[in-house]
Amino acid sequence: MAKIRRRVLISGLVQGVNFRYYTRAAARDTGVCGWVRNVPDGRVEAVFEGEEENVAKMIAWCHHGSPHGRVDQVKVHEESYKGEFTDFDVAYFGGHYW
Repeated sequence: MAKIRRRVLISGLVQGVNFRYYTRAAARDTGVCGWVRNVPDGRVEAVFEGEEENVAKMIAWCHHGSPHGRVDQVKVHEESYKGEFTDFDVAYFGGHYW
């Protein structure tokens, strides 16, 4: 199966509800690599790399997110697969993932 990369922006009540940590757990369980972080405008951004089926599962997961949050919109952007990650981590604005 092909490996792909997707950048996802999630809007709604997604900051302050452990969304990033639930995303990390779900991505690790799914076998997807990349990162997730809060962005200053109140959204959460994530990059998922892995098998196409697993990345699709993570995108589907983003539509409901953490149990204490609310997802209003999920925007998905296709990017070229780079294979630069070995794990899935929580990143921070201003860190090396920006």
